[in-house]
Amino acid sequence: MQSLTVLFLLALTASLAIRGWLAHRQIQHVLAHRQRVPAAFRGRITLAAHRKAADYTVAKTRFGRFGIAVDSALLLAWTVGGGFDLLDQAWRSLGFGLLTTGTAFIISAFLIMSLLDLPITLYQTFVIEQRYGFNRVTPGLFISDLLKQWLLMLALGTPLALAALWLMQTTGDAWWFYVWLLWSGFSLFMIWAYPAVIAPLFNKFIPLKKGPVLKRVESLLSRTGFASRGVYVMDGSRRSAHGNAYFTGFGRHKRIVFFDTLLKTLRGPEIEAVLAHELGHFHHRHILKRIVMLFGISLASLALLGWLSTQPWFFTALGASTPSHHMALMLFLTVGPVFSYFLQPLMAWGSRRHEYQADAYAAEQADTQAMIRALVKLYRENASTLTPDPLYSAFYDSHPPASLRIAHLQSLA
Repeated sequence: MQSLTVLFLLALTASLAIRGWLAHRQIQHVLAHRQRVPAAFRGRITLAAHRKAADYTVAKTRFGRFGIAVDSALLLAWTVGGGFDLLDQAWRSLGFGLLTTGTAFIISAFLIMSLLDLPITLYQTFVIEQRYGFNRVTPGLFISDLLKQWLLMLALGTPLALAALWLMQTTGDAWWFYVWLLWSGFSLFMIWAYPAVIAPLFNKFIPLKKGPVLKRVESLLSRTGFASRGVYVMDGSRRSAHGNAYFTGFGRHKRIVFFDTLLKTLRGPEIEAVLAHELGHFHHRHILKRIVMLFGISLASLALLGWLSTQPWFFTALGASTPSHHMALMLFLTVGPVFSYFLQPLMAWGSRRHEYQADAYAAEQADTQAMIRALVKLYRENASTLTPDPLYSAFYDSHPPASLRIAHLQSLA
């Protein structure tokens, strides 16, 4: 057994052990605090709502452990088990050119992986989300969404894979730099295309109607100097009872989007506070920083892949009998997350730091108590646990735990 094979198996085993241990801690901690609402939320969150959030969190975490085990087994089957090699040889046997074969291999692999993930997604949607009253997706809508996703994968993924493989074959040893330029350009294109072209394929977006809420939003945008292409309401209730708000787009093409479920839950001052929080991310350039960071990580990753793709042991250690650019790319995309998993706590810490900064900005631009009320309502309506395990939260959560976040806002008030 080669050294890389051993290293891969050790990393996969270690990540599975850590995931399982953290999930166990989360379940035990949430259940231990299920019968009592934290002091900071008494009078705001009922015991029944607190228990529902605990049960929902435990159900998702327990099923998540099963999903992780299935994903790990499939990864082993694809790599050291020879699944990718079998698919590659099947396409090679058809006698197409290397570029066509490589593109077909990549697209078909992703389609098959999507199909294999389907039972997990179905259970999450129609069992767990349905059980706790969040699912609004009908079987017909689910199938429609799935078909649209596959068509988008073909429409966008095929030319991207074709262009990347062409660059890998024609630009010499520095192909990884040109592929990075391609990927960076595609990512920027998607930031523009998602709100303008892709999102409307799945949801309806209508301008926020004139009234007190729009006046508050426009006043906030005016005094913060934030320019956008409009404020829209999305029919999120068509698929889920969860509420949210987000910004999308880039530069002058930014849009503000409120879920219709959010507007039904929050009042004017609370909506203003939530929007101020989102504006805080732009004020502190969090979005730009994340884009730059992702571009830097992708450049380093592709440079590493450029070297690995010249090493025969990279392929044989991961179950591939015939080295090729398309096989190198697929192996790297699927095996890489096993090793990058151990960076998860650092990424989560950076995200939580940004959330605290955005909360501080919201406290400057809007009513802090309204922000607190909005968060409490969102925790309640989304059944977010108020008592996550501290270590689990530190490892995974992109947002601070509820109690710490509320305490931070109260200190700012």
